[in-house]
Amino acid sequence: MRFHWFLPTSGDGRAITGGGHGLRRVHGQSPAGAFRPPTIDYLAQVARAAEQAGFEAVLTPTGTYCEDAWLVTAALTQVTTRLKFLVAFRPGALSPTLAAQMAATYQRISGGRLLLNVVTGGEAAEQRRFGDHLGKEERYARTAEFLSIVRGAWDGPFDFTGDYYDVEGATVAERPDPVPELYFGGSSAAAGPVAARHVDVYLTWGEPPSQVAAKLDWMRELAAAEGRTLRFGVRLHVITRDTSKEAWAEANRLLDQISSEDIASARAVLSRSESVGQQRMLALHEGFRGGRARDLEIHPGLWAGVGLVRGGAGTALVGSHAEVADLVEEYAALGVEEFVLSGYPHLEEAFWFGEGVLPELRRRGLLGAAAPVRLSA
Repeated sequence: MRFHWFLPTSGDGRAITGGGHGLRRVHGQSPAGAFRPPTIDYLAQVARAAEQAGFEAVLTPTGTYCEDAWLVTAALTQVTTRLKFLVAFRPGALSPTLAAQMAATYQRISGGRLLLNVVTGGEAAEQRRFGDHLGKEERYARTAEFLSIVRGAWDGPFDFTGDYYDVEGATVAERPDPVPELYFGGSSAAAGPVAARHVDVYLTWGEPPSQVAAKLDWMRELAAAEGRTLRFGVRLHVITRDTSKEAWAEANRLLDQISSEDIASARAVLSRSESVGQQRMLALHEGFRGGRARDLEIHPGLWAGVGLVRGGAGTALVGSHAEVADLVEEYAALGVEEFVLSGYPHLEEAFWFGEGVLPELRRRGLLGAAAPVRLSA
């Protein structure tokens, strides 16, 4: 198993609402406490905490309200030593040959610490902000061409003529070493074949294990038809404490800061999403009109409260360190090998998981020894 953390490049804080995928942007002080702007100093703290806590990489998001993932993470390679950076980007926002060149350069200056998260995009309004007016089906078709060219350029020169790209002699100065692994998520019928044909790791949001099992079986069949196998990962939030009571108390604290108006506003916005995955997230808390955190427990230890007011990953692992480890094992038994996690705030929650759950998994023989970390000045 491989564990990754999240870099909050739209800001951080002690509340679910605000910034990035949050449906309400928060500036200055909020009822939940001080909002933490995504300064390079703060993001460096989070990156070093993730490295010290034992995570392999940090996912860095893409979007209107995020700092640019390529620029921020390139800077953070200079204040970390082994941490990898899972950089999210949209294929429609840059040329595939340029993306191949950027990735190759990144690998050289970072010592091979780049991973790539390909985001086709499920929100039409967001796509239009970046000048992308293609429909959803076309975006996936374009992504398939894009990834063909990126991989071809790394071994170039490469010629390609398709519906969206026409390149001659695409290449890079030097093949990246190692070639960056490609991560990709999508729940629609159009997404599956793209993943099966082109990527290394298929990511799903944290649905209940039975739903994840069905999705992984679907992807295995598609990959087998292409003569390939995939690794699988899951994107989740986490609230873990020394006791279950403490963890659920924290979930209740987060829930208490969300008003019914927040929930109604978020649902109105998210219900218009083109993303099948987003609609599946919304269905997990359908009918919730108020209550305690346990009312949103959709599987033992799996809490749907985050998705009340945030787009994207909407569920969290909640419980004692042993209980969270149990649920990690349950997902792992389905074939999930990679866990991309986050928490509020990201700085403190990285240590809760790294110092609580990862040692528990090592005691169970599921992880190797922790790698030593030399923190940069």
